[in-house]
Amino acid sequence: MGVGDPIDIINCVALGIDLFDCVLPTRNARNGCLFTYRGKVRIKQAAYKDDPSPLDESCQCEVCQNYSKAYLNHIYRANEILASRLNTYHNLWFFHDLVGKIRESIVGGRFQKFKKQFLADYGE
Repeated sequence: MGVGDPIDIINCVALGIDLFDCVLPTRNARNGCLFTYRGKVRIKQAAYKDDPSPLDESCQCEVCQNYSKAYLNHIYRANEILASRLNTYHNLWFFHDLVGKIRESIVGGRFQKFKKQFLADYGE
């Protein structure tokens, strides 16, 4: 247990592991680290202070659909409890979506292709 990074999940699924239990999505969220299909976003960084774009344009979660990086940066820096809630919501949505896409790719016989594309896009 303790495996929870998206790259670890993809690699472990490739090895046949299908059970994960980790605090990583929630702990990282509380510390301002958000997961996207393009890699991690550390929302507390000053680079996001005036960024009006959504956290992840391809994400359908309520956070990405309704809040900008600038707002998420602001509430995190202001120590608003809402930052932890929104960040956690997004990270849990991301991981749920990722596992769903993994499942679909396995059922469709496209897992290796999915894995290769995910790792290329994730960029770590």
